Amino acid sequence: MSQMLDPTFYRTPADAIAAPPERLAYVAAYDPAGQVKDALAVIDCDPSSSDYGGVVGWSELPTAGNELHHFGWNACSSALCHQGHGDHGAPLERRYLIVPGIRSSRTYVLDTKPDPRNPKVVRTIEAEELASKAGYSRPHTIHCGPGGIFMSALGGAGGNDGPGGVALLDHQTFDVIGAWERDRGDQWFGYDVWWHLDYDTVITSEWATPSMFENGLDPEDLLGRRFGHHLNFWSLSERTLVQRVDLGDQHQLVFEVRPAHDPSKAWGFVGVVISVEDLSASVWLWHRDEASLAEGKTDRWAARKVITIPAEPANPDQLPPALQPFGAVPPLISDIDLSVDDRWLYVACWGTGELKQYDVADPFHPRETGSVRLGGRDRLGAPGRDRGAPAPPRRTPAAAEWRPADGRDQPRRPPRLPHQLAVRRVGRHLLPRRRRRLDGQAGRQPRRRRARRRHAVLPPRRRLPRAARPPDPPAGRRRLQRLLLLHRLTEIRPVPRS
Repeated sequence: MSQMLDPTFYRTPADAIAAPPERLAYVAAYDPAGQVKDALAVIDCDPSSSDYGGVVGWSELPTAGNELHHFGWNACSSALCHQGHGDHGAPLERRYLIVPGIRSSRTYVLDTKPDPRNPKVVRTIEAEELASKAGYSRPHTIHCGPGGIFMSALGGAGGNDGPGGVALLDHQTFDVIGAWERDRGDQWFGYDVWWHLDYDTVITSEWATPSMFENGLDPEDLLGRRFGHHLNFWSLSERTLVQRVDLGDQHQLVFEVRPAHDPSKAWGFVGVVISVEDLSASVWLWHRDEASLAEGKTDRWAARKVITIPAEPANPDQLPPALQPFGAVPPLISDIDLSVDDRWLYVACWGTGELKQYDVADPFHPRETGSVRLGGRDRLGAPGRDRGAPAPPRRTPAAAEWRPADGRDQPRRPPRLPHQLAVRRVGRHLLPRRRRRLDGQAGRQPRRRRARRRHAVLPPRRRLPRAARPPDPPAGRRRLQRLLLLHRLTEIRPVPRS
């Protein structure tokens, strides 16, 4: 490996935490109709900049209809643990963004070094190359890994719907090397991929094949429990499937895998989008199987549900037909992220518009410590609230009130709808609507009290002047932007993973 290392590579999570924050963030942009060319937006993340929180760059791709999704760097801190990086004599640096199109199956390589605010396309991996060399289509997730850049894929090639899997790209040339797997066993669905290097283990999750999602979700597939519901564990060195852990076919769409950053830890979290039994979402913890370890088997893993997020009541008349019988909106966990010190887990509930924070110092017993609403079920007419009336702020539970996150021994939450921010514009101006505070209380007038009838015998009591209401804080621009960029920024400085 070349000794000329990028200064943004960190040998430990503690080094990454202590490092200067990122000044730029890259965000995928595409036209759902497929008419306008896809692009990468560049966001200014420097609080001292006059453009802080604004779009300061816009790199347009040559084509439209790619449907950009996940993307990643050609190299990151974990490259310090892998073979093959920097072996060609060139400096090892985090320079190129690998950007797959999940619909077109093209993958674009953008160079950020000449002008970080205006990345340029320097290589296009066509769908035909991915299909002919690896046998895959619909590329999804990028990680720099041992032996090459790992790129998960959801579809097969040559008109085949599957199986999905993992393709390898060359670290330097970005040529497709081939399929990573040598023996996939019964694995068919693909989605995310990551690893525990010290335990010679790769973990993959499951979504669906392209015919099941490209033209919209078919409720019959969901109710028929046809989506993925397994975690797959592989031998990293042998590239063979070792074990499949079934989470239960009621738990549909096993999405993002987030292993611990500490290489000595043998656990991680995975998000499950929905349960077809009650519309809840869940987060599962995988870990070494203690019973198998006692028997001398070191390659066996187990998984348990540690977080349950229930569906929230809503007006059935304003729900899609598939949800009307339930009268509720599912949380639909779309992403999770683990802080680099392995202390905090962030869970994005796309259906209800909620971002949750959990303390996972004990990964077997996460505790919910905070939540923010950014949208969601208010659009679906949740009952029990006048849309025009402000709601009380979401209260963060005190330490003594932390509740178990696995849903056991706790009553179903009553319908409540904290205020949901209306973001008027995403781009150069990102402010809460009408200068509301993040807690939704700005502009709210003190409630007038009714005059009470007093007994005639008692002398009239002189009313003391009420304390002036504290002024509203600033519009909350910085807090809102930090919140919206939280997920992306936690992935911008990758660190060595187990």
